[in-house]
Amino acid sequence: MSVPTVTLQSGDELPLVGVGTWDIDGDTVKDAVRAGLDAGYTHVDTAEGYHNEAEIGDALAEYERDDLWLTSKVLPKNLTYDSLIESCEDSLEKLGTDYLDLYLVHWPNPAVSIRETMDAMAHLHEEGLVKNVGVSNFSAYQLSAAQHVSDVPIAVNQIEYHPWFQRDDLVEYCRETDVALEAAAPLARTEVFGDDVVQDLAEKYDKSPAQIVLKWAIEDDVAVLPKSSSPEHVRQNFELFDWELDAADHARLTERDRNHPVYDHPARDWSGDVYGIHQ
Repeated sequence: MSVPTVTLQSGDELPLVGVGTWDIDGDTVKDAVRAGLDAGYTHVDTAEGYHNEAEIGDALAEYERDDLWLTSKVLPKNLTYDSLIESCEDSLEKLGTDYLDLYLVHWPNPAVSIRETMDAMAHLHEEGLVKNVGVSNFSAYQLSAAQHVSDVPIAVNQIEYHPWFQRDDLVEYCRETDVALEAAAPLARTEVFGDDVVQDLAEKYDKSPAQIVLKWAIEDDVAVLPKSSSPEHVRQNFELFDWELDAADHARLTERDRNHPVYDHPARDWSGDVYGIHQ
């Protein structure tokens, strides 16, 4: 089965469904990745900050690398030029690969020059270590600044996106500037499962709430990265391609927007080590 894709500025095809790996590690993440790849996924998403790249690398070693799309992300505390390059090299080593299909700035960091960050990304791209460069959790304002100083196209913005948090202005800006969208937390970390419309449609289509919500996103050409520690759920989250939502039902989900983030809140916690600017 061919997985639907979205075409990036480079011409590369980003698979619209990937294995998300946030907050799982050890044998759990190995089993999730294997379950996904065996079910037909070709796209795996991880990050330096997930602390699971080595385990994912162990699982990926059993598969043909060139058949896979592999994404990782650099922590905001490592966005200076030398630190970013070192982070990428460390991720490549842990993942057991010579290149990443996509490398993302995980969060914007106001304490580090975006020009310096994008210069390092351009270097990685020129060296062939990274095929596509992107960002994550960037507002339209932050993305436009990065685009202005970047010597390499910004291919992707991975953002929190689900029926309760649809971010129309940000989505519109990304589409206007040919930046593909990936949905982090596409299931609102399961909060959206209790939504009345999601429940109603799950019953109507005889699908899980997760399948309903994921189908809604990919029908809008937003790549989804659902995470599950259950191999059964990983497989189920991939069963999205031989059915579709009626236009009216799709619209019912779109009408559920309530500007409700589950993680990308307006303020940040600067006290931890993620940004490297705590006192």
